[in-house]
Amino acid sequence: MSGAVEYLAETYGGDDRRAVFLGGTVAPTRRLALRWLRGQALRLADGLDPHPDVPWAPGGVLRRIPAAARDAPGALRGWAASLERQSDAAQLLAFGEPFVFIARDAAGWYRLTARPLLVPCSVQPTTAHPLRFARSPV
Repeated sequence: MSGAVEYLAETYGGDDRRAVFLGGTVAPTRRLALRWLRGQALRLADGLDPHPDVPWAPGGVLRRIPAAARDAPGALRGWAASLERQSDAAQLLAFGEPFVFIARDAAGWYRLTARPLLVPCSVQPTTAHPLRFARSPV
């Protein structure tokens, strides 16, 4: 059976008791699937903890997290910004392997996944018809 390859990209979040599907897409190329995941990583990170350079809360409201603490937003931003990690993920997908990235913190976990999908080709081979040439009268 002949087929084409597409890529399923999904995001999940959860804690020790449950997992929640946060979104997904089917992309025609592995690069587009990873681009979508990068956008989702940044969306999740900004939803959990807006970027430090963006003023969104009055002064004195926020407190610093110790450097040793797990930081899911930071891990998601780091993955999205790393060209080396993007290249590694693209190579996994190129070899037909799934890609999984998990960011954890005290509140829960967030998982980015991508995997190849073999999509059956719907075009049926046809029998070739011989070309018939008509002779024009001279």
